[in-house]
Amino acid sequence: MTEWPARLVLIGAGKMGGAMAQGWLDAGLPAPSLTILEPNPSSEIASLAADRGVALNPRIASPPQMLVLAVKPQSLDQVAPQISQLAGEPTLLLSIIAGKTIANLTARLPQARAVVRAMPNTPAAIGRGVTAAFANAHVNAEQRRWCERLLGAVGAFFWLDDESAIDAATAISGSGPAYIFALTEALAAAAERLGLPAEMSMSLARGTVEGAAELMRRESATSPAMLRRNVTSPGGTTAAALAVLEDPKGLNDLMARATAAARARAAEMAG
Repeated sequence: MTEWPARLVLIGAGKMGGAMAQGWLDAGLPAPSLTILEPNPSSEIASLAADRGVALNPRIASPPQMLVLAVKPQSLDQVAPQISQLAGEPTLLLSIIAGKTIANLTARLPQARAVVRAMPNTPAAIGRGVTAAFANAHVNAEQRRWCERLLGAVGAFFWLDDESAIDAATAISGSGPAYIFALTEALAAAAERLGLPAEMSMSLARGTVEGAAELMRRESATSPAMLRRNVTSPGGTTAAALAVLEDPKGLNDLMARATAAARARAAEMAG
């Protein structure tokens, strides 16, 4: 049993695919094991391949042990016929294509049997991603370990018991970074309405969100609820603000409706 697949082909090396390739190499994937197929490689990918000794756009004669699909959803129909010969029966197919179910994938790559569908998020680019994945019944124990090693190299990793749960994971962790960015924007806008200069407002908002996130990371044994209580003095300023956020139509209700909308859209995209 091996920690890494001996031959791994990455199809698509945009922001997410490129981040994963960098993370894999940094985590110990031997460079000769990795091949990148990207018709329009960025200067960063070209440099990564040259500096680390990774094959970029070679001719591939036989199916690899593992094939990772990291192309845009709208490109799948065009890409699938070009790579069908690489998705052989012994190959593990790992897809991070948003909205494409295992049924979608095997319809376009009919020789693929062992398939894992995963949903990483953008902080994977800095090694702080969160990825949820589902494996079909043909994925064996060693192939699961490959996924855990590869996806764990760019952040936290979780297996799902049901493929439909990916829609919920997409709504939380997949889209979640955008919610935090939106919160930061809203906090900065609120600061401006309170009379603070625009540049200072954004600095205060960004610094506060970054610091709170780092505190939550370092105090991982302490629940977010306890961290919130620790900074909320009875009758104080924080309590006054939280009373608004905890209104029945406040933050909890808003987040529930937002994530429900995201999950519903993910299900629509999957067909």
